[in-house]
Amino acid sequence: MVVLAKGELEQIALPAVQRAAPPLAAVPEVDLALAAGGDGGRAGAARAVARACEEHGFFKVTGHGVPAPLLARVEAAAAAFFALPQQEKEKAAAPGGGSPFGYASKRIGGNGDLGWVEYLLLGVGAAGAAALPGAPLSAAPAGASPCSFRDLLDEYVAAVRRMTCTVLELMAEGLGLEDTGALARLVLAGDSDSMLRVNHYPPRPEEPGRLTGFGEHTDPQIISVLRSNDTAGLEISLRDGTWVAVPADADSFFVNVGDALQVLTNGRFRSVRHRVMVSSARPRVSLIFFGGPPPRQRLAPLPGLLREGGRRRYRDFTWREYKTSAYRTRLADNRLGNFEFDTTPPAAAAAAS
Repeated sequence: MVVLAKGELEQIALPAVQRAAPPLAAVPEVDLALAAGGDGGRAGAARAVARACEEHGFFKVTGHGVPAPLLARVEAAAAAFFALPQQEKEKAAAPGGGSPFGYASKRIGGNGDLGWVEYLLLGVGAAGAAALPGAPLSAAPAGASPCSFRDLLDEYVAAVRRMTCTVLELMAEGLGLEDTGALARLVLAGDSDSMLRVNHYPPRPEEPGRLTGFGEHTDPQIISVLRSNDTAGLEISLRDGTWVAVPADADSFFVNVGDALQVLTNGRFRSVRHRVMVSSARPRVSLIFFGGPPPRQRLAPLPGLLREGGRRRYRDFTWREYKTSAYRTRLADNRLGNFEFDTTPPAAAAAAS
């Protein structure tokens, strides 16, 4: 259960007069089963992925091949974990509170952001989701097999990472890259900096209006792959700044372009600003796999994406530098702003002065 003091609750509550965001009229959709069916289907899927990344930075994946029974077991185990007594859940918090990993409630990061959410954040290595000392990750629903939550998360991560790499290969093909494995290799590297977040948004309390579950932000990594139960709440910002609601779909995954991918494509793919709002009497549970590059990976436009004489939008930096900078900011900040070159044309800059 997420417990907020009255002052904290006021910080995440939206005015009662604010209307809910309208639903996204047409969620971009890519069927990976069709992409696996032949060259024609794969080429069409690659074009659809590129178009969705350019227009929205966001799309839905169907035909993903992740077994439905695995998804059901992971969702049930996550619900069982968050149903534990608060004292038990807090055993999964990082010792000393100096790490972003582990269990936390309502406080998102260390810079003052609050939300109607509790979560587990786990590092993901080549062997799967990281364990936490003292963490009660053996939680399982009544009647389930003795398989631990940790084992389920490992199995889930392996399946979702495979699917993620297929999506990254389609992105590379849609970009016209000769090296279609360039993006997937960054996530598959043994020292890739990937993470898994398990979020639980409890039912809205008896308060007027909607609550901010997770405030607006972009994801710093290359790619984020999200799956949730059938409770809505996810909203994305369109290019004109309009917020739209994404209809719940427990059978599909949703893909977000991250900041690192925006840099690697020199801005051709744009990271999507998104948030989660809480207005339902039903809990929302979501799992997000964040595919990140190795800490020392230099982030720069991929070969072939800069035409001769083309201008780079971002200066050179490593993933470690960007991550360190991002962790010092609030959720809603423009994290890439500190790494952009000034692209103002000389004539316009002179006129402004």
